[in-house]
Amino acid sequence: MPLLLADLDNTLLDRDAAFRTGVVRLLADHDLPAADVDWVCALDEHGTAPREAVATAIRDRYGLRLPLDTLVDFLRAGAAENVVLAPETRAALVAARTAGWTPVIVTNGLVAQQERKIAVAGLAEYVAGWVVSGAVGADKPDAAMFHAAARAVDGTLDGAWMLGDNPVADVFGAYRLGLSTAWLHLGRTWVETAYRPTVVADTAAEAIHAVLGTDRRGTDG
Repeated sequence: MPLLLADLDNTLLDRDAAFRTGVVRLLADHDLPAADVDWVCALDEHGTAPREAVATAIRDRYGLRLPLDTLVDFLRAGAAENVVLAPETRAALVAARTAGWTPVIVTNGLVAQQERKIAVAGLAEYVAGWVVSGAVGADKPDAAMFHAAARAVDGTLDGAWMLGDNPVADVFGAYRLGLSTAWLHLGRTWVETAYRPTVVADTAAEAIHAVLGTDRRGTDG
């Protein structure tokens, strides 16, 4: 069965929305300005900014008497505790498995953090497996991640697709291995000229249906 590889954060799960929910609670718990949620989320850079640097900036801005480790723990767990699997994404994964595809999550990050998201969202029921860079010892776009995903389900990369929101980690990483790709634009315009995604889509569900050929709203890249 062909592999349907999929990124986790801001692909199968809306990580940024979950993080924002956690930030709202953090600000409320410490009687801090609710309007500052945008500042914290911008500082977060979709989870790519170093956790210690973000925690230090938050503590310095408000003079919080919280240990730095406490803020770092929040930054790592805030999104994980609030993720939700969208019904349309769940239905698309079910359709993919019914059609004979093997969905596998391929995600960068810490093992405990990413597996917590998978557990909270209930994703394990809808995928055949997952690989986390923290366990592989390499981050996407390293080819090791994609090969590890294939091994995790005793499959091969022949005929596989990769779905993701990151032009380099997801699209380029898969492209250089000869995989077809679906890029979630998230309101952005594709700017790379050396390579392009096979499909551009609004959501993970739309991308999956484009791969299945059951919904062509996703456009050619």
